[in-house]
Amino acid sequence: MAPRRKHDILNATLDLLAEKGYEGLTVEGVAERSGVNKTTIYRWWPSKAALLGAALVEARALDFEAPDTGSLRGDLHAVVEATARLLTTPPASDIAVAALGAAAGNPELAAAIQGFFADRYARELPIFERARARGEIGDEPDPMMIMDLLAGAVWLRVVFRGLPLDESFTGDAVSVVLGGVAAEPGSRRGD
Repeated sequence: MAPRRKHDILNATLDLLAEKGYEGLTVEGVAERSGVNKTTIYRWWPSKAALLGAALVEARALDFEAPDTGSLRGDLHAVVEATARLLTTPPASDIAVAALGAAAGNPELAAAIQGFFADRYARELPIFERARARGEIGDEPDPMMIMDLLAGAVWLRVVFRGLPLDESFTGDAVSVVLGGVAAEPGSRRGD
């Protein structure tokens, strides 16, 4: 498939998802909006879920480049801010919420969404490789768990609670994940 045509199909998929949600997203609608036959789409993607999975990974609407600020704390801060922008700025916010909401009841879509998260994790992994090379962390911390904790905090606050994300939340979330919250044995908080 020509790159331009593929680009048009994937962008039409995300545009329609943002406008109509997953239930309103149809291969016929994508074909009409992108100016191709639906048979062309089915030749490359066997289902609506597969098409959406490809669009989430390959289209630029949810694109992500891992930051390199020179420190693990700075990189994680930048990732949290980027995640917050994604979840609060249309059309990316509409796309993310519609896709993940629909995945809860659709095993095929859930599998496609796992591909999206695997792609994002692969892009975030260099953050931890650089941090290890700088001696900021050892081999024990699980990068996926760290990213899940931070991204989960953003999702919960923005999508489910409808609360704003300000500079203090971003910094505090990174600090809690990197430093923990337990007091040192024998000490009391506030001493």
